[in-house]
Amino acid sequence: MKKLQCLAMISMWLLLLNGCESITITTAASERSRAPYFAGIDVIRDSDRTNSTQISGRVFHDTNGNGKLDNDETGIPNVAVSNGMDVTRTDAKGAYQLAVRDDMSLFVIQPSGWKVPTNKDFVPQFSYQHKPKGSPKLLRYGGLPPTGKIPSSINFPLKKSGITDFSCAVIGDIQAYGNQDISYFRDSTLDDILDRQANPDCVIAVGDVMGDDLDLIPRMTSVISTLKAPQWWTHGNHDFDFDADFDADSADSWRNLWGPAYYAFEQGQFLFIVLDNVVYPCVAEDTQLPGRSFCVDQVTKRYNGRVTEEQLEFVRQLLATTPKDKTIVYVHHIPFVSFYYQSVPEHKTDNAKALYALVDGRNVLSISGHTHTIENLAPGDHFEDWKDILGEEGLPFRHIVAGAASGSWYQGDLDIHGTPMALQGMGSPKGWLELNFDAQGNYSEAYFGANYGENRAAWLSMSTPGFRDWFNELMQWRNQSPETRDPIPPLSINDLPDVKILTDTDLTGGTYLTANVWAGSTDTEVAVSINGEKSQRMIRTQEANGEAAKIGADYADPFSAQRQLSVARIALQSRSGKEGNQGYQLFRDLQVGPAVPQPQFAIADRNMHLWTFKLPDDLSIGSHIAEITITDRHGRTYIDNLIFEVRQQRPEMRFRLDKWNAFDNGSPVNPQ
Repeated sequence: MKKLQCLAMISMWLLLLNGCESITITTAASERSRAPYFAGIDVIRDSDRTNSTQISGRVFHDTNGNGKLDNDETGIPNVAVSNGMDVTRTDAKGAYQLAVRDDMSLFVIQPSGWKVPTNKDFVPQFSYQHKPKGSPKLLRYGGLPPTGKIPSSINFPLKKSGITDFSCAVIGDIQAYGNQDISYFRDSTLDDILDRQANPDCVIAVGDVMGDDLDLIPRMTSVISTLKAPQWWTHGNHDFDFDADFDADSADSWRNLWGPAYYAFEQGQFLFIVLDNVVYPCVAEDTQLPGRSFCVDQVTKRYNGRVTEEQLEFVRQLLATTPKDKTIVYVHHIPFVSFYYQSVPEHKTDNAKALYALVDGRNVLSISGHTHTIENLAPGDHFEDWKDILGEEGLPFRHIVAGAASGSWYQGDLDIHGTPMALQGMGSPKGWLELNFDAQGNYSEAYFGANYGENRAAWLSMSTPGFRDWFNELMQWRNQSPETRDPIPPLSINDLPDVKILTDTDLTGGTYLTANVWAGSTDTEVAVSINGEKSQRMIRTQEANGEAAKIGADYADPFSAQRQLSVARIALQSRSGKEGNQGYQLFRDLQVGPAVPQPQFAIADRNMHLWTFKLPDDLSIGSHIAEITITDRHGRTYIDNLIFEVRQQRPEMRFRLDKWNAFDNGSPVNPQ
C-alpha cells in the first residue's frame, strides 16, 4: 500500500512539473466563466426625481452576484451603453449618461471578458424598457405596460468571463404556432444538440421563434434553458404584434416578454449586432425599390425587410468605438439577400448596402433565418435578382441563412421520433447550425440535421428519366387550382420506380447521381468514385455567377422530392370528434386534410447546394457502389456511399402471386 501511495505522489509531481497545474487552473476558470449567473439589473427609483431628459447609472463588477450595486463594488470603464440610437462608453468609474428617448430600450452591450446576468431560463438581463404610457392600444398579447417616468438611475451588473474560444448553437425559425410545435422542437433539434453533447456557450435564435402566439414565449425559454447557455433572440416577422398599427409598437409584447427588438453583445473577439430588419406595417418609405407597392396599395397590413434609421445610427455609433480587429457578426431574421426567394421583395433587406458600407474593411459574417432554407453564400456569390440591392456586385462577405428548426413548418410524415420530417425548401432536414469561434476572430460553420447522425452532411439519390417524369406529372397537378383539379393526385410514391435500379434505357436517357450537400457552398468540393475507380468531380447545378435560379425536374433533389410530393400524414383521421386531429393543423388556423396522400407546400424544385454526376451509358449489369466524398471549405471531409443496380429489365417489385399460385402441392396449376 505504501509503495502504491509513493508511486501516486511521484506521478502527481511529474504531472505538475509538466504543466498540468496550469491546465487544471484554466479548466476551472473556464468552468467558472460558464457557470450560471442568475440576477437582474439594478433599477433605482427616487420619488423626488425632477430631470427626466437624461438617464445615468453605472456598469459595475457584481462580485457577489446579487445584481445590486453594493458599496464595495467597482465600476467597469469603457463599456458601451445605448438608448437604441445613441451609444456612449462608461468613464473610469463605470458611469454613463444618455438622453432619454420617448420610447426606447436602454441596454448595456456585454463586453468581451465579461457576462451579463440571466434569469433562471438563461434569458440575458441587460436592458430596461421605457415607454411611459405603454402601448397606444390594447394588444392581443399584452403589449408593453406603462413604465412611468424614467428611473433615477439604472445600473448594469457584470461578472468576469474567461471565454475566448467558444461555440454557439444558431437556431432558425422554430416558428411554434402551438404547444405541439414546441414539443416537436424539443424532441428534434434540442434533443439533437444535447445528444451531440455540443454544450454551446450561447444560443442564437435568428427570429420567428414564435408562430404568432407570443404567449408561448415563457414555455419556449424554459425548454431552451435545458442547454444552460444564454439565449440571444432575434425579432422576426412572426414575433411581432400583428394588431399594432405602427412599426414602433410592433415589438411591444416581445419587449415585455423577452427583451429589446435589437441590441448588441460581445464575446471573445466578436461583436454580435442583432438587428430587427422587419418593418411592420410597412409604409411609403418602403416603396423606394421596385415591387414594394404592397406597402401602400393594400388594406391588409404587410411587412417589409428594412433596417430603420434609428438602428443604422446605433450601428454607426457602436462601430465608431469598436476596434477594427473585432470580427463583426450581423444577426438578423430576414436575409440581406436570398437565393431561394431571390425575386420576392419582402424576403430580402432593402438597405443592406448601407449596412455593408458601415463594416467596410472589417472581417464580417451575416447570419439569418426566415426562408426555411440553408444558404451558405460565399464572398463574391451573385444571383440575378439581387441587382436591386447589390447592383452587379457580388457579396462582400459570407452570408449564412441558418435553416429552420421547424423545417418546412412541421409538414411531412412523422419520423421515428414522432416529429414531422419537414424537409425544407431545398431539401435539407430541420436542424441547427453550429458556429465555432476562436480567439483570433476566425469562425467555422457546420449544419446538423436533427437526429440524423454526426457524420451525415448530405442526401444522396439518383435523378432518372422515370423520376423526372413522375416529378413533372405531380407538379403539374399540384400547380392546378385545388377547387378544380382531381382530388386524387395522378401519382403517389408507390408509382415511382426504384431510382436505384437502372436499365439501359435509364442510362442512355440520362441518369445523374445527386448529392444535396446541406450547407454546401461555392467553395465546397464533391467527388464520386464508382466501384473504387478514380474519383471524378461532381458539378454544382448553380454557379452563383449572376444567373437566375434553375427550377424544375432537372434541378430538383430526388431524395427530398420523393418525400415531399407524397405525404401520407395528411390522410390520418379518427372517430375522436376532434377536428384538429384529422389530417393535421398547419400555421395559425389551416386544417390540412384528411385527404389522400399528396404533396406538401415546400418542394425542393430548385437548389443552390445540389451536385450532380452523369452516370456512364455503358455500366455493366450488376450491383455497384458510388462513394461520394464531400470536402467543405474548412477541409472537413464527409464520406457517404450509395448502392445501385444495373439490370437488363426492371424487376417486378411486388410479391409474385402468379408464380406462387402456379403450383399447388407440387403440381402445376392449369398446365398448358
